[in-house]
Amino acid sequence: MSTESIAWPSASAESRSFVDTLHEWVTTVDHKRLGILYIIYALVFLLIGGIEAAIIRIQLIRPHNNFVSPQVFNRLFTMHGTTMIFFVVMPVLFGFANYLIPLMIGARDMAFPRLNAFSFWMTAFGGLLLYFSLVGANGLYGAGNAPDVGWFAYAPLTSRTFSVGHSTDFWTLALLVSGFGSIGTAINIVATILCMRCQGMTLAKMPLFAWLNLVMAGLVILAVSPLTAAQIMLLVDRYLGGHFFDTQAGGSAVFWMHFFWIFGHPEVYVLVLPAFAFASEIIPVFSRKPIFGYPVMVGATVAIGFISMSVWAHHMFTVGMGANVNTFFVISTMAIAVPTGIKIFNWLATIWGGKIEFKTPMLFCIAFLFQFLIAGLTGVMMSAAPFDWQLGSSYFVVAHFHYVIVGGILFTLFGAFYYWFPKMSGRMYSETLGKLHFWLFLIGFHLTFDFMHIPGLLGMPRRIYTYEPGRGWDTWNFIVTIGVFFQAAAIVVFLGNLIWSYFRGKAAGNDPWDAWTLEWSTNSPPPAYNFYTIPSVQSRRPLWDLKHPDDPDWKYE
Repeated sequence: MSTESIAWPSASAESRSFVDTLHEWVTTVDHKRLGILYIIYALVFLLIGGIEAAIIRIQLIRPHNNFVSPQVFNRLFTMHGTTMIFFVVMPVLFGFANYLIPLMIGARDMAFPRLNAFSFWMTAFGGLLLYFSLVGANGLYGAGNAPDVGWFAYAPLTSRTFSVGHSTDFWTLALLVSGFGSIGTAINIVATILCMRCQGMTLAKMPLFAWLNLVMAGLVILAVSPLTAAQIMLLVDRYLGGHFFDTQAGGSAVFWMHFFWIFGHPEVYVLVLPAFAFASEIIPVFSRKPIFGYPVMVGATVAIGFISMSVWAHHMFTVGMGANVNTFFVISTMAIAVPTGIKIFNWLATIWGGKIEFKTPMLFCIAFLFQFLIAGLTGVMMSAAPFDWQLGSSYFVVAHFHYVIVGGILFTLFGAFYYWFPKMSGRMYSETLGKLHFWLFLIGFHLTFDFMHIPGLLGMPRRIYTYEPGRGWDTWNFIVTIGVFFQAAAIVVFLGNLIWSYFRGKAAGNDPWDAWTLEWSTNSPPPAYNFYTIPSVQSRRPLWDLKHPDDPDWKYE
């Protein structure tokens, strides 16, 4: 890899008006700016979705509570789930992929910059369209109502009979529009990784971050397309006299379930594979060891992508599909635990014997390993059809799902924020505030989602507005809600840390972690062109090899 300077002199420091700066950001096709726009957009919706979750938990803190009405509770439930999945986690993961993939593979930009910008604005418009339902769901001349059909929108709740007004239409169009954005981004990621790698970077030398996002993007193309088709069929049912999901006219409500979960379960891996990517980059750096079993990690990733497309109907064990169908999905669901378990063993083997540095990113990744293991174990429990029949509609499933999304994905996401914040901003974050954020969020997470399993085991149903006293759920719901306030405090600390560090943090330098992937070889933040000279690599750790050419302990076979 070239050792000459990789940064040109900065542009003139002439001050620009706010309007000029805003115009530059709105019209940008630079992958780094679009990545930051994705991330900021997701953080805004994280606050909105978090507030909705807090209101839901306040409503359930005690029996017969009337903090919100049943109608508002259903709308909050729908908006929270939809917001978090489609407008928080997916955009923020796309943001990191947008920002980092070209830098990691030695490219100047994504393969299709204009498609990249189009995809972001489609996603952004989808989120805004969803929340426009608050003012326009009953038409522009009446008060609006948010959708109240659940983030899964099961038929017949979405029919014109049950869903009066246009709230369901806003939900449908929001997901339809954002789905086009997601597919566009996925196509761009695949094309960039396969066609834009620098000289010497074969697939076998590509960072695991790029490998995992390549499989993730393939899953997006395969999984979001059926959801898009289902949204179109739903619109046809509602406005053009179709009967795809109308059971009174020969349609099938189970048909919607299949379409939704053909998207819905691969979507879990769409979200978790980038989380695996974060862990696969952070853990080796703070263990001071190369990743253990790189070829096995790649193989396990491809296996997860393949098997994940054949497990969707384990969400439907309770609808009466029949013994043969249930058996197939039990086996496939248990099978996907094997490559996932391989990854956990590889991360642990990377840590074992390493010189561990307990910086904030590493703390979040260590917590992720423990929590994702628990999430996987409860997932295997739910894969057994008889167990699922008993608990499939209880709060046990809510706890399991949040163990995956929050305990797995969100923890690694926080680790990624702290790990790449110096590269994106040129500033170091506050380690003290970072660790305060970690401990507050860890305590809040376990108070909420550990204890949420117990009322589920005691029979507390999902999606209920309130409950009777004396059923053994009261104390557990109180503890679960208290945990939410710890998490909220942690988010405040996190956002405060980002803002304070951006303006007041000390200069980070190009490579504060002594890492070895290409993004750390350029300036912090990187220039518009990324690299002055396109690099050439000879191993999976090009920057480390350049800095330590005579270190035999770090050589690849």
